[in-house]
Amino acid sequence: MADIEVDVLVIGWGKGGKTLAGALGRHGRTVAMVEQSEAMYGGSCINIACVPTKDLVHSAAERRPGDDPQTWFTDAVAGRDDLTARLRARNHAMLAEVDTVTLIDGRARFVGPHEVEVSAGSELLRIRAESIVINTGTVPAVPAIAGASESARVYDSTTIQHVSPLPERLLIVGGGYVGLEFAGMFAHFGSRVTVVDHGEQLMPHEDRDVADAVRALLEESGVEFVLGADVKRIEDRPDALSVTVASGGAINDFTADAVLVATGRTPTTDGLDLDNAGIAVDDRGYIVVDDHLRTPVPGVFAVGDINGGPQFTYISLDDHRIVLDQLVGKGLRSRADRVAVPSTVFLTPPLARVGMNETQARASGRAVLVASKRIADIAAMPRPKIVGETHGLIKVLVDPDTDLILGATVFSIDAQEVINLLALAMRAGVTATTLRDGIWTHPSSTEALNEVLAGLS
Repeated sequence: MADIEVDVLVIGWGKGGKTLAGALGRHGRTVAMVEQSEAMYGGSCINIACVPTKDLVHSAAERRPGDDPQTWFTDAVAGRDDLTARLRARNHAMLAEVDTVTLIDGRARFVGPHEVEVSAGSELLRIRAESIVINTGTVPAVPAIAGASESARVYDSTTIQHVSPLPERLLIVGGGYVGLEFAGMFAHFGSRVTVVDHGEQLMPHEDRDVADAVRALLEESGVEFVLGADVKRIEDRPDALSVTVASGGAINDFTADAVLVATGRTPTTDGLDLDNAGIAVDDRGYIVVDDHLRTPVPGVFAVGDINGGPQFTYISLDDHRIVLDQLVGKGLRSRADRVAVPSTVFLTPPLARVGMNETQARASGRAVLVASKRIADIAAMPRPKIVGETHGLIKVLVDPDTDLILGATVFSIDAQEVINLLALAMRAGVTATTLRDGIWTHPSSTEALNEVLAGLS
């Protein structure tokens, strides 16, 4: 068994880990980067999550009624694969070019607080490091549905991206954000989509006007919803799947060519042997860290999805900044610094949010002004009409005493961009009046703020 010693060991190629490895290497630290799968160089985002799924969402939205669904889907998947291959190669090259970073293929397990054993087939390597960063991420959760694990036609959010053939009938278990993204995507590719969700309401954490607008959009695309329901059994038959669904005391059977299970994600700590290092996990299996991302073991950190924080690539990127500050800076940066973090669900058009929604703002007991307008009714925003996508709404909440933004929802084309402006305004203390009277390019989506914020009441 070979032994090496480095300043920093990073386990997992996610956004936080790879960025941290490169930054520390450029600071002159010796770094070992361990990844168990060459298909995951660069992390989940560029290989199986954010980038490839949004590429498929875009391709699906571009299909027109005369385009053959199967041909269009096959070409879209080929384009997706080409994109991820190029990004993966570039990510690998970016670290390989740093002289002080050593890239290692293999599966890591702790044998002590600062010692890890890496196995690659029959070969073993022991790595000792003063600092260790765990960045192994999450994988799709597997619910206890009878028959689900026995069928090759039951997929998760990773495997469904290469489903073949394109399912004529797709049943999605789970009406969360991932399930809804795939529902919209496959409906646009030409599948007949049914979403089954345990909740009585779609998107229970959103205001009802927003959730209703999302549901109307998806139903217009042909998506059907079965709410307050649970999938009890999936039976693999020669020509299709039979899906047994319990709803309101009744049992119904649905027929599908494929089932997508989108019921959340679970941390990938199995096989790391964290107990050997004294690293604690919470009741969900996520690694316990403080606001500086330190585990109870000195010198050991956890970044990205594995630490139980919001599962966004840009949060993982910010995690790297926190740990970098611990290792080469003043150690002041922390998760507590995060203010007005936006999020986007990539429907067509996207749904983006930051801060509080109206329900939360009113529940807080504070006074609140609300400006809300349907995209189709915003005269000062011609861009949606130009591109032929006028679904959605914009809703902004304002504190009447300070004129500051409390939160916003943008359900519109370019929502993923406009929400960043609103988030920055919240962080910088820019008032609603300033945004309302801002000089914005034309035609753009940002200029909707001129009209929407004029309607505060």
